[in-house]
Amino acid sequence: MSFWNRDHWLGLRQSHLTRVAEAAEAFVQRRSREEKHPVHDFLFTYYNFSPAKLKQWLPPQGVTLEIAAPDLIEMPWLLKVPAIHTGDQLQLDVKAIKPHVKDLARWITTLCDNIQTRAPRFRCYGLHEWAMVYQQSREDIRHQGYELRLSPEVLASFVESQSICCSHYDAFRFFTPAAKPMNVLQPILETRLEMEQAACLHANMDLYKWASKLWPWVGSDLIGECFQLANEGRDLDMRASPYDLAHLGYQPVLIETAEGRSQYEREQRALAAKAEPVRQRLRQAAKAIAES
Repeated sequence: MSFWNRDHWLGLRQSHLTRVAEAAEAFVQRRSREEKHPVHDFLFTYYNFSPAKLKQWLPPQGVTLEIAAPDLIEMPWLLKVPAIHTGDQLQLDVKAIKPHVKDLARWITTLCDNIQTRAPRFRCYGLHEWAMVYQQSREDIRHQGYELRLSPEVLASFVESQSICCSHYDAFRFFTPAAKPMNVLQPILETRLEMEQAACLHANMDLYKWASKLWPWVGSDLIGECFQLANEGRDLDMRASPYDLAHLGYQPVLIETAEGRSQYEREQRALAAKAEPVRQRLRQAAKAIAES
């Protein structure tokens, strides 16, 4: 059991808010105005973790906090999560971890182990977003109100010229019916443990999903790191997509050109390198939860 004094963990809390608060509050404001953002909303609509929870700071299990009465007034959620509060100390109550959470933690540990030991598959070039609009009319595409950079005919011709090798089920399931047979892999939900690999943009973004599913036990610092990584992944995902988002400040990665594909791979590799230590920390946290 680690002990964190107030100065230490209040600094961590401030760092967490610096990392996530602006994006969380911007989403809440957009939602109140019934506005949508084609890039940023994904982190709050696809990933089922509320902006309010994202901003709340909690320690991971296995840590005891030194607290004062004002802390409980400013952060009332500290007394709403399963916790042991004795005098000026507080820690999460690991006895409250439910069996299904431990089962999930074991599954996440295995997923992280498998991804870390499997050879990464680079050079997919983000073609999953293109396969999601392949042979669709402009009226049928997912992000209504945003133009494609290429005509449907030119876009289809480019997709047909490429080898699509998407290994991520949650991306593949949104391929158009015409695009699914073109994928050299056919991932299904039941083969996630055997298919996911460390180069995949969505597998790295999903570290946020798996961490948030283990809230509150993983603590907020890891969730914030995963959120930041997912934000970077989403940025690359949509810059490499066929959508024209330049007016929103997203200069495209032109994967329809050799230069653009090289740029995508460089950024994909950089993101995978950032994800590696985060995945390792998630694995360690999940293993500790499973064994608690």
